[in-house]
Amino acid sequence: MPKVTLITYTPNPEKTVAQAAKLCYSPASIEDISENLTDEKVASFVEMISNLGHESTIEHVSFTFGIEGVSRSFLAQMTRHRIASYSVKSQRYVSESSFDYVIPPEIAAIPEANAEFISAMQEDQRHYEKLASILKEKHIKENVAAGMDEKTACSKAQKQANEDARFVLPNACETKMICTFNARSLHNLFSLRCCNRAQWEIRSVATQMLSLVRRVAPNLFRNSGPSCLNGPCPEGKMTCGKIEQVREFFNNLGEN
Repeated sequence: MPKVTLITYTPNPEKTVAQAAKLCYSPASIEDISENLTDEKVASFVEMISNLGHESTIEHVSFTFGIEGVSRSFLAQMTRHRIASYSVKSQRYVSESSFDYVIPPEIAAIPEANAEFISAMQEDQRHYEKLASILKEKHIKENVAAGMDEKTACSKAQKQANEDARFVLPNACETKMICTFNARSLHNLFSLRCCNRAQWEIRSVATQMLSLVRRVAPNLFRNSGPSCLNGPCPEGKMTCGKIEQVREFFNNLGEN
């Protein structure tokens, strides 16, 4: 299952947001902007800008996460959130021999389906390793013929082989990443991906991310989560029908 770690974040994130908000509504100089910003006033400023929808001020703080145990299918969804920075394990520079993979819970719960899935992964592994071997041998010969010494030729050939052999790998192939979001982008991510109708893998990751940031910036993310936390469900006829349970879960998230 996915594992999320909060690696680092803007120091005193809520105070930074409060400083930005105070600057907008006060004649105070930059030098004096932190004066009298008690914890109570910081919380008040954060609540005020939340009520006003003044979201540009929360773009000044960012949070960096480590995410592992996720699939390439997850990666395709996550990177649709474009106001973020991503560093992802490369299938070009990292060989996928004996690759790990993610089994969807619905498949894992049915022995017959689970066995079929594992068989498919093993078959993909066989094809990947065979292709990589054929391609590596070809590239070694070409590299040596081009004047490279054998060690350099082999090293380059491995990367060249990986580059094309990876095309046979499945969406289930495990990957890992480090990603950084500003708080405004995180609010958007949570509103979409914490929803019960979001795909299970990205919903799990988003929920873990929200729990982590609430612990370090509780006022900033108090009302963050699926859209139905702060209004009616936006899914219309496709609603999960569990709005009260969803609200109870997310209202208590991150308390422990």
